Amino acid sequence: MNHDSYNNDYIRGTLNSVRSFAMVGASANTVRPSYFVLKYLLDKGYEVVPVNPGVAGSEILGQKVYASLQDIPEPVDVVEIFRNSEAALGITKDAIEIGAKVVWMQLSVRNDEAARLAEEAGLTVVMNRCPKIEYARLSGEIGWAGVNSRSISSKRPKIAPKGIQHRLLRDT
Repeated sequence: MNHDSYNNDYIRGTLNSVRSFAMVGASANTVRPSYFVLKYLLDKGYEVVPVNPGVAGSEILGQKVYASLQDIPEPVDVVEIFRNSEAALGITKDAIEIGAKVVWMQLSVRNDEAARLAEEAGLTVVMNRCPKIEYARLSGEIGWAGVNSRSISSKRPKIAPKGIQHRLLRDT
């Protein structure tokens, strides 16, 4: 897999095939990017489990915060890494251990050793990308803000009730 460039089908397929995220490095600070991404994914109908040992036991946006991936009582599909590139290898090992399907490293997070390890274990890997941005780009929402989505379509973005919208990512 070339992690320098992902085609739309790879990202769309990943986002359409998952239901739950564990966000490692989630923050309760409303001005932090992880807070925005957590809120956005919840609004699109995904289940999001915040992971942050510093605030474990509290809640972020109504979601119970856990200290580690191993503490989460239910399976998660995606482990999203909102930590630095060096931390990604250990988090990826934990993601493999808990049976996640995807390791998603946030913008500016890249760890090729972690990607190799995850892929060898059969996981899908996305590095240096934001699921919020990718979802908005592929759904057409990002164009509402005047941002180039790198895709052309005459179709209006589909909007659905909370809880099912993430299933509506379409081919453009």
